[in-house]
Amino acid sequence: MNRKPPNDEDDDPPRSRSTEDDIHQKQEFLEDEPSADDAAVAEAEAKPPPRAALPKRASVARSAGVVSIAVMASRVLGLVREMVFAYFFGASKSFANDAYVIAFRIPNLLRDLFAEGALSSAFVTVFSDYLVTKDEKEAFRLSNLVVTTLIVVLGILVVLGIIFAPQVVTVIAYGFEGDHEKFELTVRLTRIMMPFILLVALAAQAMGVLNARDRFGIPALASTFFNIGSIIGGLTTAALLTDPTFSHPIRSIVDKPTEGIIGMAYGVLLGGLLQYAVQWPSLRSAGFRYRPMLSFSDPGVRRIFTLMGPAVIGAAAVQVNVLVNSNFASSIPTETGSGPVSWLNYSFRLMQFPIGVFGVAIATATLPSISRSAALKDVSEFRHTLAGSIRLAFLLTIPSAVGLIVLGRPIIALIYERGHFGPNDTDHTAAALAFYAIGLAGYSAVRILAPAFYALGDARTPMMISLLSMATNFVMNWMLIDVLQERGLALSTSTVALLNFALLYAIMHRRVKGIEGRTTVIAVGKIVAASAVMGVVCWAISRAIASSAGFSFPARTANVVASVSAGAAVFYLVASALGIQELKAATDVFTNRFARLLPR
Repeated sequence: MNRKPPNDEDDDPPRSRSTEDDIHQKQEFLEDEPSADDAAVAEAEAKPPPRAALPKRASVARSAGVVSIAVMASRVLGLVREMVFAYFFGASKSFANDAYVIAFRIPNLLRDLFAEGALSSAFVTVFSDYLVTKDEKEAFRLSNLVVTTLIVVLGILVVLGIIFAPQVVTVIAYGFEGDHEKFELTVRLTRIMMPFILLVALAAQAMGVLNARDRFGIPALASTFFNIGSIIGGLTTAALLTDPTFSHPIRSIVDKPTEGIIGMAYGVLLGGLLQYAVQWPSLRSAGFRYRPMLSFSDPGVRRIFTLMGPAVIGAAAVQVNVLVNSNFASSIPTETGSGPVSWLNYSFRLMQFPIGVFGVAIATATLPSISRSAALKDVSEFRHTLAGSIRLAFLLTIPSAVGLIVLGRPIIALIYERGHFGPNDTDHTAAALAFYAIGLAGYSAVRILAPAFYALGDARTPMMISLLSMATNFVMNWMLIDVLQERGLALSTSTVALLNFALLYAIMHRRVKGIEGRTTVIAVGKIVAASAVMGVVCWAISRAIASSAGFSFPARTANVVASVSAGAAVFYLVASALGIQELKAATDVFTNRFARLLPR
């Protein structure tokens, strides 16, 4: 006897709207206040969202705080992972790390575009709308359809990627073709890591379900398990491949980097599986039960993929620009024939620490809120939440950018400079980091603004701006590579990130009739002033410690800890004196959370 799955109990077909009608309704939201459409408001009131009221700015800050703590743990482990690579594989002493960076860039790009970028934004938007305008059963049915579609579509993509890996590597890093051994290693690593796309896409879909249910901690913590799996699994596999007896595992990996790097590629797959698996218990407690079902004609699935199409391009600017940078960097001549690809990678990964801890955390917490505001046509709450989130991102990323520019060299020396990673690598990586940091606030703000357009049913605007950004980046790379080498590539990426943000902000400001622009300009001016004072203090302390204590590991540790601590304290004091409102909101969140941890 056949039994129907829990998510499919009714014989009546699910209620649905065409994608065109849905986008038309979203456009009405852009033109009118909620009172202008009484029928829509009455329908929204008859079917309230799961929460009694829409989250306010403090709620977004609170959710962002939860995500920030979890993401910080992941980023710290990510830095540990990069330290492992720097020690065993270096940057310019062996081509193994360059090959790994390019090979991982390919599935990682697809992950950023299709999984954690476009899919996450489109899925949360539609899933949140289903929870508001339909019911939980329909929302979970949509989730099952999306999971099955991902397995089928990305499974085919993985197979194609494995078959055509040589052609893909040629396109991504044409400079490697002159070195047969490096090219072949890159192709092999690409084939090993290609299934990572499917694993991380499923993890991103799970994260979307949990975020839409206002559960942020476990999804944000999931990437921590990716780092754990990739470090432990990668090193274990590398040791097995280089020294099956385990008599000298560390020395064997150092002496045989091309064999050891293959083990690290297998570690990526283990990390991707752990990132997905750690979310299963939370999915179950949220009410999700997977039932295989496939329908490319389902209105909800069509709506998600309709949003995803332009969203892939809309979210692609930074990721594609980084990929283009790697392509240009692969042709930069050096004494050893390797280095620029790794220097850019190490610096960009370090810059992603504040992006992940602050920018992505705030964007993750903001999207469900503004999606519900869009579904209920609450334009006032939409504007207020979006503007507050942007200011909060600036509060955290502008001083971070100044800190990375001023303290880049001592930080990189402390984290990376050991083993195969030498002083020359530190100098080049620090220089690239300084140019990348210029665009840090832009990167983070785009993470918030682009999904806001998707919540309004407008994926075309981010797409067009992204295309312009990519074209600008390519032209700037071509103009700057001969003058500034890898530093020019980093500068062009930062420039287009700021351009991307400026255009998105201007269009959104006009679209929703203002997003508290005057308040934001005043807040940014105060943040820049406080950051400038902080930067001077950090520079003075770092220079004093370096001249008096030298460059030993304890001295470098003291330098970074003292400079960062003093800088943070100075920024807080100056920002408080200037009366930056977002500082109080963020401080209250972390103070209340810390107070709950103390015994009563």
